[in-house]
Amino acid sequence: MKTFVYMVRHGESPKTEGNERTRGLTDKGQSDTYRITELLKGEEIEVFVSSPYQRAILTIQELARCAGQEIVVFEDLKERIFSNEDSRMPDKELIPLLEKSFSDPNFALTGGESNIVCQSRAIAVLKELLTIHHGRRIGLGTHGAVMTLMMGYYDKQYDLDFLMHTSKPDVYRMEFDDQALVEVKRLWSIR
Repeated sequence: MKTFVYMVRHGESPKTEGNERTRGLTDKGQSDTYRITELLKGEEIEVFVSSPYQRAILTIQELARCAGQEIVVFEDLKERIFSNEDSRMPDKELIPLLEKSFSDPNFALTGGESNIVCQSRAIAVLKELLTIHHGRRIGLGTHGAVMTLMMGYYDKQYDLDFLMHTSKPDVYRMEFDDQALVEVKRLWSIR
């Protein structure tokens, strides 16, 4: 019996407003939530889980509401912790950090976590979801780096280059046979 996981990367979020946990969505990010709902409501997603960060929850909230479901939040699905700061890291600092992290998966700044640590915590949740919700369809509100690390656990093609070519939002359907990844299909199209 197949299990499907829909990785829904959050929509566009304000770069300066709020901290990592509380940043919401821009007007574009908010309007994209309706496109995501239209795109995925025919997929008959039965279970909704998310990172605890507002932008991830808000991105799948309307879809969950339309399905009559609550969103279950998992702390270990949060974005990779890049440093001990709780504010968004500027791209000019983040891009070199991502490059170093993908070339050395054990690299971490003081107070941050490595790709290996982030991947381990997120994969533990994903494996638990695949066991508990075997044969179902799961919508997962997520972020770019942690999504890439989860997908990369199963297939090494999901790497830094993949991450750099994703969009906000983005949607990937992962098909599993028990715990084995069978296929990944991108469902989101950029307008």
